[in-house]
Amino acid sequence: MTDRPHDPEALLAACARGERAALQRLYQTEAPLLLGIVLRLVRDRGLAEDILHDAFLRIWRGAAGFAPERGSARGWMCSVARNLALNALRDRQRLVPLADGWEPLAESADPAREANGRRLEGCLQNLEAPRREAILAAYLDGCSHGEIAQRLQAPLGTVKSWITRGLKALRECMT
Repeated sequence: MTDRPHDPEALLAACARGERAALQRLYQTEAPLLLGIVLRLVRDRGLAEDILHDAFLRIWRGAAGFAPERGSARGWMCSVARNLALNALRDRQRLVPLADGWEPLAESADPAREANGRRLEGCLQNLEAPRREAILAAYLDGCSHGEIAQRLQAPLGTVKSWITRGLKALRECMT
């Protein structure tokens, strides 16, 4: 297996080589985060666990296609899980309403992840309210740009700009 047991990029590369132990380690370290994302969208623990299982199958099968120059491994895995959850919601023809407050599902045992989470929270708070609301609606609630435009009563192009510029500001703040 990899010399870097907590590095998602290295673990994905090991998965691409067919190393099952790397998938097991990836599951141990990333499943709580991915489950939280999926559960936030589908609001059904059983369904979320099924989607998480499917996500890790897709991650295992698609590990060789992961391109680190296009983004982080964690981001790629989050996208896989999120897209599967959104597909499940579309299949069920239902929308997930915005919750008043979002709380993480479980505390992380990884201090670096917790520190990144706190930094991200701070960076989100520094964004202008419309940009923050648009990003949260897109990534936490799974809304399309059109749905966000309706929700925020703003033109579609404006919403797309808010999200693009907001994500850029978040990346800059996090580096």
